Amino acid sequence: KSMLFLGFLLAFLGLALPGTQGKIFPRCELVKTLRRSGFEGFVGKTVADWMCLMKYESGYNTKAYNNNGPSRDYGIFQINSKYWCNDGRTSGSKDACHISCSKLQDDNIEDDIQCAKKIAREAHGLTPWYGWKNHCQGRNLSSFVKGC
Repeated sequence: KSMLFLGFLLAFLGLALPGTQGKIFPRCELVKTLRRSGFEGFVGKTVADWMCLMKYESGYNTKAYNNNGPSRDYGIFQINSKYWCNDGRTSGSKDACHISCSKLQDDNIEDDIQCAKKIAREAHGLTPWYGWKNHCQGRNLSSFVKGC
């Protein structure tokens, strides 16, 4: 009986806490969102570049988080707390996007998009993202948008 109760309890908690995992965007939904948001040709890059970047930075997961020691990366674009957002813990944070890092982990990625565009505009490209530099730069990325 206790195992059955535990099973029901775990199932209930899984349903009652839907926000704990974050949203993992389906590939084509994300492609369409980026196209609508003007990413095609932005800073000379394609939607496929941005899709590859997000695949390797966050796996398209809005709740993605990475602790880098003195700073942390947040959300689907893995935006860093030292320069771009404020997490209340990073010493000397610049908060150039004027946003709380926790806002970068909700399912609404409109503010994430604005901040990512600011980063790319200031860098004249996608070089601030190691996921893009290491896995996407100079490669054929057509598979990231194929069929969308």
